[in-house]
Amino acid sequence: MTEPQTLIIATNNPGKAREFAEMLHPYGLTIKTLADFPEIPEIVENGITFEENALTKAQAVVDATGLPAIADDSGLMVDALHGDPGVLSARYAGDHNDAANNAKLLANLGGVPEAKRTATFHTTLVALKPTGQKLVVDGELKGRILIAPRGDNGFGYDPLFWSDQFQKSLAQLTDAQKNSISHRGAALRQLMPKFEEWWEA
Repeated sequence: MTEPQTLIIATNNPGKAREFAEMLHPYGLTIKTLADFPEIPEIVENGITFEENALTKAQAVVDATGLPAIADDSGLMVDALHGDPGVLSARYAGDHNDAANNAKLLANLGGVPEAKRTATFHTTLVALKPTGQKLVVDGELKGRILIAPRGDNGFGYDPLFWSDQFQKSLAQLTDAQKNSISHRGAALRQLMPKFEEWWEA
């Protein structure tokens, strides 16, 4: 029996890694993350677009390991804040502090009525092989920002992001429900029809 092939998801976020592993399960791949490669130095994401940041991460992982990688850059774009926090979503209030990011978002939306708290979660995925073959896809989820957090699941801005489809916050959904509508799920669904051709090429 051949050894499963390895694909690295360029993240230290266990929630994000779990979402990828569930979607890629049918391929029987060994999924690893940055946590499995502590020797990879911290990757500086200083691009001005989601694609630039995702490609920077994927390239750094491929260069360090010689293995194919998928990286994403995701962010929350709030209409009333002119698209902020955008590419700075994870570092909005400092460094990857979900509670502080959520508090800053609520503070910056203070006084904005519910109807004007529309927002979009965006993901750009870049799949990259050591040969340089690249696959780029995007996914989005539209919703609005609540005035207070709801739910204990998910991560990031999930407790504040309201889904009209489920009439719940993303943090009140099961993993399966969230994957069915999430921006990352949407991007993965864009990726999957193209994944096999990219993987086998």
